[in-house]
Amino acid sequence: MDNAFTGAHDFAAHGLAWARAPVEMAHPLTDGTGAVVERDLATTLAGLAALSPRDARAWRRLFGPATRRWDAVRAEIGRPVVHVPRHPLALASFGARAAAPAALVARGFEDPRVAALWLGIAAHGFRPPSEPFTSAAGLALGTAAHVTGWPVAVGGSQRYADALVGVLRAHGGRIETGQRVTSLAEVRAATGADVVMLDTAPRDAARILGDAQPDRLRRRYAGWRHLVGAFGVSLAVEGGVPWAHEPSRRAAVVHVGGRPDVLAASAHAVRAGRVPQHPFVLVGQQAVADPSRGRDGVVPVDAYAHVPAGFAGDLTSHVLAELEAHAPGLRERVRAVVTRTPAQAEREGINFVDGDISTGAVDARQLLLGPRPGRSPYPTGVPGVYLCSAATAPGPGAHGLTGYGAARRALADLENRRR
Repeated sequence: MDNAFTGAHDFAAHGLAWARAPVEMAHPLTDGTGAVVERDLATTLAGLAALSPRDARAWRRLFGPATRRWDAVRAEIGRPVVHVPRHPLALASFGARAAAPAALVARGFEDPRVAALWLGIAAHGFRPPSEPFTSAAGLALGTAAHVTGWPVAVGGSQRYADALVGVLRAHGGRIETGQRVTSLAEVRAATGADVVMLDTAPRDAARILGDAQPDRLRRRYAGWRHLVGAFGVSLAVEGGVPWAHEPSRRAAVVHVGGRPDVLAASAHAVRAGRVPQHPFVLVGQQAVADPSRGRDGVVPVDAYAHVPAGFAGDLTSHVLAELEAHAPGLRERVRAVVTRTPAQAEREGINFVDGDISTGAVDARQLLLGPRPGRSPYPTGVPGVYLCSAATAPGPGAHGLTGYGAARRALADLENRRR
């Protein structure tokens, strides 16, 4: 979302290359119709106009202002909520739209396919669309799709991690893994570091800091809420997913959620702790953009369904049924299935408490106030220690901006201490 860091380093020199699919994202319906977002706003509007000229105009009003001023907008939304804006007009324009419930915005579209497309993007925020500020995720992600696209790393997402490691090592960094950190004293004894960055959920940060953290912040960290989890289903599919909605076959990301009323019902069920009858399923078919990910005609397809945090059942058949309803004949093409329950997700990455891949409920309270209310959510209350995970600003899905913001604050504090 922000190139302040990535633009300052030659990631290509470390083997990173990007690829894009012909379609950024698609939202099919079971009748074989649907709607898509393409990188070019004008091309997207032309496709939406074929469904509803009025909806194309509404889409332009929704995304046009932020698309035209994206550099200014992303500079603002990539920072903590409480800050002195450098581009107040751009922020005010974006904020006025972002504050609205996504369901309210959806009612401005007359064609249910366009409304469903919008709600599918907003569903990345893991919240019922009737809640305030649920348009924020949809507006940010949709605008980014129109301006920069949603590229994928050629060869797999591990290539991105490898490039980051390459940059770190080129600057003298060292990486050690395989040891669970249990206390701050342990870290400082082993490293003697002036700055400690905790890329953890607040709960684990509180455990590591213990009594060194002020009581008020420790209680806030320990009480950090996790409401929505992800049940993952990875498939090996011969020939790709046979979506009835043909444009979905050319999209890197497909939202399987049905019509607007079905999407809303699913989100409300999950928030209430129930497994929905028709779960929202986000599908990544990155081989559309990067064919090197496939082999002998068999391509990887990764999907996850929104479920209540801590869900302990098996949703594999439900996910496959939803995909089959939108892509008849899929089951016959599936060569292998691997699932990842919320419990498995937490075991593989302790930040994903109860399978919550957002590192915390993205509700208005936690999104706006963060683990530490104020202009900087990164300090933990312990000198030299900072929280840099997706629980901090600007929130989940910002892909590195949380760490970038925490690092800038840590370096500024370090400089002040040394003066």
